[in-house]
Amino acid sequence: MGLKEKIGIVVSTKMQKTIVVLVENKFRHPRYAKIMVRTKRYLVHDEENKAKIGDRVVMLQSRPLSKLKRWTLEKILSSQGVQEGDK
Repeated sequence: MGLKEKIGIVVSTKMQKTIVVLVENKFRHPRYAKIMVRTKRYLVHDEENKAKIGDRVVMLQSRPLSKLKRWTLEKILSSQGVQEGDK
């Protein structure tokens, strides 16, 4: 059994060593055959606080690090890098 990986976009960096990543899951509705999009937010451990809001990142499943944090930042795929004050 390998470790799970997910790709998402950073939506918050307000915590220390933690980022919030939004992951979209597209699927076809079983009855209506319409493409649906479900989103889920994950708390991800970012040891060096490298990620910025808008970055596309890869996160890797890990052991439980806190009550809600079970993922670690693997790498940053593309950087849109919006600073906290630039919104």
